[in-house]
Amino acid sequence: MTVKKKRKKGLLIGISIGVIVIFLLAFPRLLGGNRESGYTEETVKIGDIITNYSFSGVVESKNRESIISEKGVQIDEIELAEGDLVKKDDVLFKTTQGDKLKASIDGEISKIYVDENAQVMPGAALADIVDYENLQITVKVDEYDLSAIAVNKEVMVAIGAVNKEIKGKISSVSKEAVHVNGVSFFTAAIDLEKDEAIKVGMSAEIKIINQSVKGVTVVSMKALQFDENNQPYVFIKGEKSVPSAVYVQTGVNDGKTAEIKEGLKAGDIIMIPKTTKTNNRFRPGQGMAGRSAGGENE
Repeated sequence: MTVKKKRKKGLLIGISIGVIVIFLLAFPRLLGGNRESGYTEETVKIGDIITNYSFSGVVESKNRESIISEKGVQIDEIELAEGDLVKKDDVLFKTTQGDKLKASIDGEISKIYVDENAQVMPGAALADIVDYENLQITVKVDEYDLSAIAVNKEVMVAIGAVNKEIKGKISSVSKEAVHVNGVSFFTAAIDLEKDEAIKVGMSAEIKIINQSVKGVTVVSMKALQFDENNQPYVFIKGEKSVPSAVYVQTGVNDGKTAEIKEGLKAGDIIMIPKTTKTNNRFRPGQGMAGRSAGGENE
């Protein structure tokens, strides 16, 4: 009976020791000892970053003409109809007085306002001619953005209505500012490449390259942290997945991706805090391993 009690006691002690060992192994995880649990990981890459100036405008015809009667006349013959294409110097109207009214531009007759035998007064509108082949967009440019605008500079134009992006070229820039309600702006005309899908009156967004870098070290903007002096740093994955704060020197950013000039290299693994609380838990030089932008241990 005594032997059985000893065996039972020994078995209970063994079980107890096993439970304690398992608990000790799991204890750090229960207390959040796994530092990776509060972070997501990102691999530093090589990429391109382009930033743009953006302007908005409406597609319009580059050439438009209104045929106006210069004197009182009676229309004898109308030579063309709405929708017909005309060339410069084509005869549009003949009058009973023997006058011939001609087009001064190439285009399409978009509207005729009179009928044959109509008596018209001086200054009366007779017809409109619109050049739908050569389209442009006129945009307002803030005086502080004027440095981005230059004649013959190529731009990209996004036409949302047809889900297209086409090329354009700046054809002119105003030499004087317009002042409206205390705000000054200049105007720039942008010629569009020909595309039958694009119509007069469509809204457009114009993008002009501001900064461009290619083949540089990049990270996402969310990976960047900032100290009390607004200096940027990141958490780099160290031994046993312990985050190490590294100051970096940044360059161009497009709001989503940032160029890293110093402090990181392609292939480095960085750790991004999941919450603001985790984000503020460590700072460079505050009890956690840290490196300068040059990569040397402090």
